[in-house]
Formats: sequence, C-alpha cells, structure tokens
Amino acid sequence: MLPETNAERANARDRWLPVFGAVLGAAVFLVVRGSLTDDGYITLAYAKNLAVHGEWGIIPGSPANSATSPLNVLLLAALTLVTRVAGDPHPVVALGILTVLCGGALGWAWQRIGRKLALPPAAGVLGVALVLLNPFVLSAIGLEVLLIPAVLLVLTVFALEGRPIRFGVTAGLAVLTRLDLVVFVVVIAVSAPAIRHRLLPAVGCAVLTAAPWFVVSWVAFGSFVPDTLAIKQTQVGLFAPWTYTTGPVMYYLGYPVTVLVAFVPALLGVVALTAWAAARFAVRWPDFPALGPVAALGAGGVLYFVAYSFLGVGPFHWYYVAPTTTVGTFAVAAFGTWFGQARERPALRTGPPLLALGLTGVLVLSAGAVDAAQGLPWKSPVIFGNWASAQDYARVGAALGARLDGASVASPGEIGTLAYYCECAIIDEFSDRGHAKELVEQRIATANPVMSLALRVNYHWLDRSITPRKPDYRLLYASGPATGPDSWQVYSAAKGVGHFSLTREP
Repeated sequence: MLPETNAERANARDRWLPVFGAVLGAAVFLVVRGSLTDDGYITLAYAKNLAVHGEWGIIPGSPANSATSPLNVLLLAALTLVTRVAGDPHPVVALGILTVLCGGALGWAWQRIGRKLALPPAAGVLGVALVLLNPFVLSAIGLEVLLIPAVLLVLTVFALEGRPIRFGVTAGLAVLTRLDLVVFVVVIAVSAPAIRHRLLPAVGCAVLTAAPWFVVSWVAFGSFVPDTLAIKQTQVGLFAPWTYTTGPVMYYLGYPVTVLVAFVPALLGVVALTAWAAARFAVRWPDFPALGPVAALGAGGVLYFVAYSFLGVGPFHWYYVAPTTTVGTFAVAAFGTWFGQARERPALRTGPPLLALGLTGVLVLSAGAVDAAQGLPWKSPVIFGNWASAQDYARVGAALGARLDGASVASPGEIGTLAYYCECAIIDEFSDRGHAKELVEQRIATANPVMSLALRVNYHWLDRSITPRKPDYRLLYASGPATGPDSWQVYSAAKGVGHFSLTREP
C-alpha cells in the first residue's frame, strides 16, 4: 500500500466539515423554529402562496413585489412543494431543510478554502460556527440571513480556485439572493486574476442566471428592485434619531453582550484586513499567501456597510448580517493562514496567530452562550421588537381568518405571521401594490436627485393606475390586556402584554 500523502491526510482531516455545518444548521433551527420574526413569516407567506397558488405575493389573489430575496422565496417554495408529498404544505419544514443545506454549504466552502490556503481544520469549524451561532443571524431566520453568507462563501471558493463559469453562475445567484450583493460580486471578481482574465464568460453566466428574473420583475411588477427598498426608506423615522451607521450603538445600549459577540469578530476582521493590505502592498514577500478573494470578501463587507450608510434605511438588525459575517469570515481565514505560515517559516512565531484564533473562538463560544441564555428552544429571538410572539400571532391569525369569513382587513403594521396563519386578505404596503405605489411615489418625491433618478428608472414600467385596496375591517394594536369582543390578548418579550382589536371600516 502506498504511503498517505500530506494532501490526502489534510483532506481526511476536513472532509467532515460539510456534515458539521449541516448538523449545526439543523440544531440551531430546532432552537429557533418556534420564534421566527414577523419579517421571516413574510418570506414564508410568499413561499406558501407560490407553492400552493402559483402566485407571487403574500396573500392569494394580490400580486406584490415586497420579497427582498427572490432566490430565498423560490428555494423555499420549491422545498414546500416537496413537503406536499406528505399532504399539506409545510413552509416551516422547508425553512428547516434550507437551513441545513446552507449550513452544509458553509462547511463545504470552508473545506475548499482550507485546502486551498492550507488552513487548520479548526479554522473551518470557527468559520461555520461564526455564522450559525451569530445571534443577529439567528434572530432573523426566515429571511435570507443564511443564504447570504453561504452564497458569498461559495462565490469566494470559485474565485480562489479560478473557475469563471461556476463563479458567474454563483454571482447570478448572489444578486438573486439580494441585489445589493453585487458589491461583493464586483470586488471579488476584480481580486481574482483567473476571473478577471475570463471576465466575459463569467459575466455571461451571471447574466444568464439572474436576468430572466429581473426582466420578469421589471415588466410584470414594474420594478427591478423589490418595493421593500422604498418602503424601508420611508420607515427610517421608526428608529429616530438612530441611523444605519449608528445602529450598532443603539443595539449595544439594549443588548451589550450580544453586540460584542456579533460585531467584535468583524472588528478583528477590519484590523486583519488593514494588516493584510499593508503586508501585501508594502512588503516584498515571496510566495505571499493567495488570500486575495477572501480579502475581497472582507473588503466587500466594509463597502457594503458604507453603501448602506448612504441609502437612508433604518438599522434593521438583519441588515448587519452581510457585513459582520463576511468581515468576520476574513478574520478567521487570515488568522488561520497566519498560523499556517508561522508553522512553515521559522522567522514567524505561532503564538500570536494562535492567540488571535483563540480570541475568535472565545467570541464564537460566547455567541453560543448568548443563544443558550435565551432558553432552549427559543420563545422569542435575542434581537426582537415585534408586538407579539410567533405563537400568539399564529393564534390571532387563525382566529382572524375564521372571524373575517372572506372579508378583508387592514394590517396593524406587522403582517407576516398574521397573513401566514390567517390565509385571508390582510392589506398593507407589503401585500397590496396600490399601497406600495403610494410609498414609492412619496419616496421618489423626497429623495435626493441621484436616488430619485434611480428610482424613476427602476419604476419606469410601474402601473400608476393601481389604486389602494379598501379593507372591510381594520386590525389595531394597543398595549394592555384585551377587553370586549373581537379582541385578542398577546404577549411580546419586547413590548409586554398587548392586544389586537378588530373594528369595522366605515
């Protein structure tokens, strides 16, 4: 028998990483599945409606364009169709399957990155756990918060390996995940010589992958970009005086430990990125580690944060997932590469990179402790601001559907979970294009000249004749116990005891 080579031994040490990612993904989903946020249920309502009725919208019979991630909805709808083999559709089960797949994809990507950069297997474990134990990520499961790091890390793998065709297809999937991820696509593409030198086939594959959806969206819905951009920009006052830029400070005041374990790895990544740039461009070092695409992933996270600071959106906690996970990912890769170089070069000491990896590991374990301190399984997310728990919203939604008996109702302001369980015509800007059109026109009128022009181009094909749908009833939220008929008491870890009341519209 031939002796085992170093490469074969290295491959044997990390071949379990995809399984580790999938198992950890399954574990965290079991923790959070009963505590999904209202915005997560908006996505699930879209997936359910698409799988059952073949319609793109939150509620049947009302086309909408408020899903922030077309790919997330499409994948969840496809998996929901699979669950129908057992009878009724189960979008929450589909979400669990997708969470496992994203965890496995993270593990696979770290396996490939580890082999390419000769990282210790512990770096891959840290990288996967950095995402899957992040409280900001877990507090927004249902949205595209796992799809984002998974698709971006796979994109980085294909850049590292110099595979332009696969890079192009993944780039198309990235912009279908969120259009704003184009920031990462461009920066990573520029960083990889093999992609730059075969840019045409890479771009062609990206266009072929993503263009069909965006053409359909522009023509059928009158917009390339989901209406949520304009909607969220009009909601920036919800967090006044806080902005996206100062949002981390706002969250720190309410959740200091949570913010530290989520953001400090990213801050370490910024330090590592600065040190890498200084060493890469200021020092002549033969055989410099080929960290370019991974560094570009981290740089993309920094640019993403800067871009969002200028977009005028509020500090919704899921908006911080892309920058914190990508810059933190670079920190793990950089420290792992540093350790590998120190083992090979006598002039370098292994102590400092081990300390850096150890500090990152402590932060990741601390994130897991924050998650566990919320109680297992979660009754509400760590970062939470909804008026009711998911369980109470489900109860109210089911009762509301029976009470309305086909009539329509105006949303109280949070629509996702109610729409999912009510299966009724619940109306607001997320479900009705007439209401969304009013906010779009308001945003165009108040935006700066550059943003206004961009929005006008984006909404060129929007049907301006659409009028808001008039509801038969209105659902209102107020604090305190429920009183009287058509009133349902709820509880929220963020708001305490409150109630919803149903009133007839004149």
